[in-house]
Amino acid sequence: MNRSTIYLRGAGGFSDSSRPYSYATYPANQVSRISIPNSAPSAVCDDQTKQSQALLYRLSGDYNPLHSDPDIAQLAGFTRPILHGLCTLGFAARAVIKSFCNGEPTAVKSIFGRFLLHVYPGETLSTEMWLDGQKVHYQTKAKERNRAVLSGYVLLQHIPSSL
Repeated sequence: MNRSTIYLRGAGGFSDSSRPYSYATYPANQVSRISIPNSAPSAVCDDQTKQSQALLYRLSGDYNPLHSDPDIAQLAGFTRPILHGLCTLGFAARAVIKSFCNGEPTAVKSIFGRFLLHVYPGETLSTEMWLDGQKVHYQTKAKERNRAVLSGYVLLQHIPSSL
């Protein structure tokens, strides 16, 4: 048996409207603040997603048609299907692992990310990273639109001696 639930922003009508979500009104103790340093990044990694990236990522088990069906994507307010958020987070984590962990994923202790904007398959993801002790702050942008799509930090178990 396969069950699916689809969430489409603004496609409610099931109850009275609620106020739009805002971190400004969310309890402060439940919001992890992310601050992107004003300095030049310690490292930058560009990685191009494939046009077929969202279709490939469906193999993870996320069959939401928002990522594959142009009509559903348009109904949800996008011009075309969008990339899975978790896939975008994976690109950012891989950039940190390449840049600060000598390609060794076991050096990562934990990952935190805040999704800011959608990514279209085929876009180049540019991840800017700042090393701060054992924490790597990052911001990922859709390079073609010069828009931040994800920000967060990665806590490292240790920093490789080669850095």
